[in-house]
Amino acid sequence: MLIGLISDTHIPYHAKAFPEQLKEVFRDVELILHAGDIYVASVLDDLARLAPVLAAEGDDDYGEVLADKRLKQEHVLTIEGVTIWLFHQYRTRTWVGYEKFETKAWDKPERHPDVIVYGHTHESALENGDGVLKVNPGSATFPHYKAVPGTVGLLTVSAGKAEAQIIQLH
Repeated sequence: MLIGLISDTHIPYHAKAFPEQLKEVFRDVELILHAGDIYVASVLDDLARLAPVLAAEGDDDYGEVLADKRLKQEHVLTIEGVTIWLFHQYRTRTWVGYEKFETKAWDKPERHPDVIVYGHTHESALENGDGVLKVNPGSATFPHYKAVPGTVGLLTVSAGKAEAQIIQLH
């Protein structure tokens, strides 16, 4: 399964719309995961024209977007044998029932993530260590807090394995 990863879109305040290239990059995705700071539900509607969407609540999300049923504080998904955690802030979040991620103190091994998708920093990151793939797609519309095209991610999940890549938008 091919999954599109996006975060920190900040539409319509810091960008009016997605870069046109996003449609091409996400053309074959079967699911889109948005890692928060969405601002308005219409962003999720626009993405849903490309594929089904799930989203994490960002620290700047409030108002009508919080009522959207696709939005949760965090999601735990198992796709093709791969457990994916989706949330907004990696370094400062504490998962219910777990210690902070830096401590690696998961108390329920059956829910140990294979992939963590997060946002918040506006900088893309891809790290694979300790059996966990950590992916921050960066910001598609407001990277490094500048109103220029940014980055998104693609996550390929197949037969219990996951690979990710970061795509620079133009």
